[in-house]
Amino acid sequence: MNCSADGRPIDVTDILARLKGLSAAEEFFAILGVSYDPKVLNVSRLHILKRVGQYLAEEDLSDLPDQVVAARVRATLQRAYEDFATSSPLKHRIFKVLKDHDPSKPATPGRTFVPFESVMKRFAKE
Repeated sequence: MNCSADGRPIDVTDILARLKGLSAAEEFFAILGVSYDPKVLNVSRLHILKRVGQYLAEEDLSDLPDQVVAARVRATLQRAYEDFATSSPLKHRIFKVLKDHDPSKPATPGRTFVPFESVMKRFAKE
């Protein structure tokens, strides 16, 4: 399969098994031959990988040839990367902590936010 960023063929053999063994975002980009800006990846790496997982959860890759799987996963990684290359992680709010603290949504009744500093002031007085 010739779809790497530098024109070198991508090894598609057992691509899903190989991808499952990766841990660094840069490894996913390298194996799939997707080019990226290190500045974007440094800011949004977890968001990009989470989004890839969300997109892939919608795909049925079972019983497909490795070449097709590699092409779909590569396209998914590119799509997720573009999501965050063009806007901030705060805009997408894919992690629960960001969804829960969306300033455009009112606070849930009965759940008040207490700044950590105000709690620490109590202990400083005692």
